Amino acid sequence: MTAAAAAPAIIELAGVEKTYRSAGGRGGGRGVGFRALSGVDLAIAAGEMVAITGPSGSGKTTIINLIAGIDRPTAGTVTVNGSRLDQMTEEHLAVWRGHTIGIVFQFFQLMPTLTAAENATLPLDLARLGPARERKAVASRHLATVGLGDRGDRLPLELSGGEQQRVAIARAMACEPPILLGDEPTGNLDTGMARDMFRLLKDLNANGTTVVYVTHDQALAGLASRIVSVRDGLIVGDTGRRP
Repeated sequence: MTAAAAAPAIIELAGVEKTYRSAGGRGGGRGVGFRALSGVDLAIAAGEMVAITGPSGSGKTTIINLIAGIDRPTAGTVTVNGSRLDQMTEEHLAVWRGHTIGIVFQFFQLMPTLTAAENATLPLDLARLGPARERKAVASRHLATVGLGDRGDRLPLELSGGEQQRVAIARAMACEPPILLGDEPTGNLDTGMARDMFRLLKDLNANGTTVVYVTHDQALAGLASRIVSVRDGLIVGDTGRRP
């Protein structure tokens, strides 16, 4: 067994199944079910950088959503940073997520009427962490880290796609969570911008953040230290685990 496998997992899915059901079926039934995951076991140690790959509909985004507490398993357990997510209330999950998980989405999902600095400050404002002046200072520091220290007063529409995604990373790291998740975080970027993005993720990982991201791009997956391959709701490959 490798050291990473033996180390305590910061993320652990055990026997996880997930079935999505349509809103309703004939006669008021529960609707037709779609099984997205069919018994997934996955352990990720603190400090790993893991790419999850697979074709569309394979279940890779469902894994990310379960780790983030956005979805709940139909069966099995999800434990992240020592907490059983499948046992939490929605209110507890919301508070836990704000301190534990940063998420970067494919479509940026910035607030269009807020400046880059205000978007980067938003998680701190929602969590009411510290006085307003301190929150702004933290956000400014994160914007500088992603190379946008001089763009904090710009609205999202005044920024390029790559700059918007950098703001999204600054926002995701606002509360300095131990885990950063990416759902196709470079899907809307050209190749050059995508590689710049991954350099930022690599830097965060080098500083101790556990990074897990979904990608269909094998070249970008290869930038991770470990690749987990998913197909038809099952893990079919797991390579490059750290020694």
